[in-house]
Amino acid sequence: MKYNNPVIKGFYPDPSVCKVEDTYYLVCSSFQYFPGVPIFESKDLINWTQIGHCLTRESQVQLGKVGSSGGVFAPTIRYNNGRFYMTTTNDTTRQNFYVWTDDIYDEWSEPIYVEQGGIDPDLYFEDGKAFFMSNGKDDNGIGGIVQCEIDIETGSKLSPSRSIWQGTGGRYLESPHLYKINGRYYLMAAEGGTEYGHMVIYARGESTSGPFEAYPNNPVLTNRNKGGYELQGVGHGDLVQDNEGNWWMLHLGFRQIGQWLTYHHLGREVFLTPVAFDEDGWFTAGHNGTTLTSFDTDRNWGPVIQQEKKLYTFENTDWNLDWCYLRHPIAANYLLESDKATLKGTAVTLDIPASPTFIGIRQRDFNAVISCDVSLTHGEAGITLYMDENHHYDLAIRKAETGYIVIERLNIGDIKSIEYEIDLESDNHATLIIRASHECYSFLIQANGKDTLLGTAQTRYLSSEVAGGFTGVLIGLYAYGEEAKAEFSNFKCEYL
Repeated sequence: MKYNNPVIKGFYPDPSVCKVEDTYYLVCSSFQYFPGVPIFESKDLINWTQIGHCLTRESQVQLGKVGSSGGVFAPTIRYNNGRFYMTTTNDTTRQNFYVWTDDIYDEWSEPIYVEQGGIDPDLYFEDGKAFFMSNGKDDNGIGGIVQCEIDIETGSKLSPSRSIWQGTGGRYLESPHLYKINGRYYLMAAEGGTEYGHMVIYARGESTSGPFEAYPNNPVLTNRNKGGYELQGVGHGDLVQDNEGNWWMLHLGFRQIGQWLTYHHLGREVFLTPVAFDEDGWFTAGHNGTTLTSFDTDRNWGPVIQQEKKLYTFENTDWNLDWCYLRHPIAANYLLESDKATLKGTAVTLDIPASPTFIGIRQRDFNAVISCDVSLTHGEAGITLYMDENHHYDLAIRKAETGYIVIERLNIGDIKSIEYEIDLESDNHATLIIRASHECYSFLIQANGKDTLLGTAQTRYLSSEVAGGFTGVLIGLYAYGEEAKAEFSNFKCEYL
């Protein structure tokens, strides 16, 4: 069986997976975006379809004044006694909580909070007991992977929080997951930071609380020494067993823009790597402990064909699944129809950590052509390539003193510059076009029967290496101005 990585492209970081009967379910981080924690399902671990979100109501998660890369951190999804559980952290409020549902296609519960610090929480169920883990410090101030038993109905602690493993000495010990496999308990985690030194490590023991013996050849999976290789930042994994008894790891990684260009702007994505156990009960992962862009395994599931969607339009996407808002939106400002969107602007700009009138879809690959017909009456409206409030590129129509103009604006840190503008005179609509490549965005308009290039901008200035943070570029439609009302139609994002 051969497949290509990543199996889910674009900004879908920190994957966690569980299996129920013959179906796999996966969740990812969402940070300041809403709805929170996207959910995917798959029958083969390779082709994934988004089916919803865990956090769909303002009462479930506070995002009001959450800065970029704050909010909802790494989730874990688990299934126990007919019920799904998703546990995560709101890093801005420093609260760990979980929600549950008996029907994964329906709404999830209100949050249940656990009085244990740290981030990247995990749930493990055994013999009617529920164990909660996170990274951080225990009740005695000892750092590491911290564990307590909880009452799953209330979130109340039934035992003190205790540090059960301190990792292998790498920085930023995080992402704990506990499994029982062939009578032993395996504790998997990540170290090195979710960047170029990222890695997956693990240990094993004879009880849920250890003591744990580290795998002698840690890290079990990392691309940290593969200079000049596209896939980097490999780490933060979760294990799952398929119907044939094979083990796999779903984990994050990212694709840098060039062989020697160490920048990434698509965000951290979802990768699939085969895992194998040896006769001593230790497991290895990938190709000599690394993740590849393509795996050709001897595992035979029958005819599995990897599908890839190349064209995204209003008509073939779902506003409630594929698109998302910045923090909690004002619903009255959005009229979302099958073939167009009408947005009402406010005084909130893209440049502050609030909720502007914005709806976005993730950029999933390097090479693309993005286009949309935009018209407006007052204010400003257009397409933004959005990394965070200080790093975004905007192509927009703006009402001027007399008539209308199209602007190309670059926002890079403290520098906010209109690089080029075109006078549309009395015309209040145009087709806005952005051409994307690995290293560059080009900004064009189609008006009066011709295409006009406004300018270009390097992708690296929207990368995590420049902007910081944990997210990736979203292709956003936005409107700004208290009297602004804009209509968007004929949206296309075609990957080449």
